[in-house]
Amino acid sequence: MINKVKRLGKETLVYGTSTIVARLFNFFLVPVYTYYLASADYGIIATVFAFMALFNIIYQYGMDQAYLRFAQEHKDKTVFSTPFTAVLLSSAALSALIYSASPYIALALGIGAKNAYLIKYCCFILALDALNIIPFAKLRFEHRAWRFVGIRTASILVNVAGNLLALAYFGAGVDGIFMAGVLASLTSLILLLPIIKEDFTFRFDTKLFKAMFAFSWPFIPAGAASIMVNVIDKPLLSHLAGLSEVGIYQANFKIGVFMMLAVSMFDQAWRPFFIQASSKPDCKTLFAEIFTYFAAAASWLFLGLAFLIPTIIKTKFLGFNLIHSNYWSGMNIIPLVLAGYLFYGFYINFMVAPVLTKKTRSLMYITLIGAAASIVTNIILVPHIGIVGAGWAIFASYAVMALCLFIFLQRNYPITYQYRKLSLMAAAVLLMLLANMFATQINDLNALILRIILLTLYPAVMFIIIKKVKTAKYF
Repeated sequence: MINKVKRLGKETLVYGTSTIVARLFNFFLVPVYTYYLASADYGIIATVFAFMALFNIIYQYGMDQAYLRFAQEHKDKTVFSTPFTAVLLSSAALSALIYSASPYIALALGIGAKNAYLIKYCCFILALDALNIIPFAKLRFEHRAWRFVGIRTASILVNVAGNLLALAYFGAGVDGIFMAGVLASLTSLILLLPIIKEDFTFRFDTKLFKAMFAFSWPFIPAGAASIMVNVIDKPLLSHLAGLSEVGIYQANFKIGVFMMLAVSMFDQAWRPFFIQASSKPDCKTLFAEIFTYFAAAASWLFLGLAFLIPTIIKTKFLGFNLIHSNYWSGMNIIPLVLAGYLFYGFYINFMVAPVLTKKTRSLMYITLIGAAASIVTNIILVPHIGIVGAGWAIFASYAVMALCLFIFLQRNYPITYQYRKLSLMAAAVLLMLLANMFATQINDLNALILRIILLTLYPAVMFIIIKKVKTAKYF
């Protein structure tokens, strides 16, 4: 038993670290894009990537999850070859359809029919990525974590190197970025060929596929809803504000990766923790206390990033800024994106309810509500206040999701949170934000000093609230 727990901990660390490193590597491309691409070209990339993120769900339709579910029960090789063959055939059919409809898709995305050839690149990337999922799932199932991470890392490095060469050396622009994407996906598939060869046979079990598909298809609406919250703003912006504004928005939106990484790291530790702790009689009190600590730490990180990132962006390192000055006009969306991820952290805390009550289907509906909030907010605000409206849409979508899940939690798995402490924390955050608004009216050096003082005092304020204020059911 102890060995199994140790192995789980080791694999969690390996997978978690690799995920964080992958996102950081992708973030490092943001400065490169802002220096070598016009904002309109960056807008095209962001919009097409949003399309790819959504269609990844359709191409893969949860078959990797189905493999993991059925591989334990079926020991013969058809449990691998059946989903792999199914994904191969469906990917070929989908790619052929998208390839032929690429001009219409380009128009629908708002990038213009002249850029339809980029949709054709997507056909190859999406198909190759789909073919990778079953072999990657096989590595996870067989606990070959380092092999999994090694291949993923190789693909990421090829993508980053391909982007750098395409933009900085060959001057290939947008085309080069998608060529690098094809090459990176192909690299993964080539490195996975020995894994495929181990279990692939020319046998397709129709009965098994029907059972696997019945298990996997619900991942399509659930995954699509989740992706839409993050990507629906790009095609909407391309129609409402233009591709140049999409590029400026995307460059600044990516700065929120630091808040998102912190929430993701908490998520990886939180889910197994609350499942294991749920058997204890005082677990709800424990969950409430953890939420208080999370709110204190996450709000401090939110304030720190919101206060200091503008200074960091405008400070040159080795002669370069974090993002090119042509994109600075979008910096006012950064606090909204960070606040959105803060509320996503609250959403993760409230995840105890659907998981422990086994009512996980509710998450799909809540995510759809979040996507709807994003669409409505974009349509209402963007025509009037531009990309700031899209920033408010991100904030609104995650805030609505957190609120809906909180309501679900109180109805199905009620937890009495430390509301008095939380309300005082919220008041402290609002006061800090008001002080920061004052700081924008003074010179940069004094503003920076004031912000640092505020951030230094904040942990002491949180300590007093957590340790000295008595809990209360309401306020």
